[in-house]
Amino acid sequence: MLWVVVPYVSIAVFIVGHVWRYRYDKFGWTTRSSQLYENRLLRLGSPLFHFGILLVALGHVGGLLVPKSWTEAVGVSESVYHAVAVGLGVLAGVCTLVGAAILVYRRRTVGPVFSATTRNDKIMYVLLVGTIVLGLGTTVLGNLTDHPHDYRESVSPWFRSIFYFQPEPSLMAAAPLGFQLHALAAWALFAFWPFSRLVHVFSMPLGYLTRPYIVYRSRDERQLGSRAPRRGWERAR
Repeated sequence: MLWVVVPYVSIAVFIVGHVWRYRYDKFGWTTRSSQLYENRLLRLGSPLFHFGILLVALGHVGGLLVPKSWTEAVGVSESVYHAVAVGLGVLAGVCTLVGAAILVYRRRTVGPVFSATTRNDKIMYVLLVGTIVLGLGTTVLGNLTDHPHDYRESVSPWFRSIFYFQPEPSLMAAAPLGFQLHALAAWALFAFWPFSRLVHVFSMPLGYLTRPYIVYRSRDERQLGSRAPRRGWERAR
């Protein structure tokens, strides 16, 4: 139930939920930015959170999707991989957590921002921060006690097996409790994702890189075109 059914249900809700949201709630597909209400804390917390979560995502892609045999084949020993993964992972996790703490503090203490915070936002913050805390805590605790769990032998193969449609729940069932709670929190977050402001992750304005620029007002008479303007649309002088 936990390591086969829950992942597939979460993935299905994630995909179908985004399709439904895009078809029936395009005007709600937004971050509902509160920058106009307060900017000082936002300028500090937002970059910390977004750069940190980007590193966290890249680290999870490398740790979960890249098998150990691949990194060893290119000459990266397990000790080197572990040192880099833990160092960058802790740094990224701390930046993400500090940034999230600043953003939550801002939402709670700035009146207009708090008034614009919905119940949906509160659930999203609980799931997001909870997942980060569980992941960071598991990593730090395992290394402080000098008994880090090799997730590349259990969690990573289990995660990949889900997408092979040959799930191996016994691998995840043998993992420490911290990894199990982190995984369950992540699946809950992914299931809630389509119904929250997190959908803005898939709204990067890449079209701006290729679309032609728009001339609103030109000082060059030759750029106005040869066609006579319609009545009422003559150029103001």
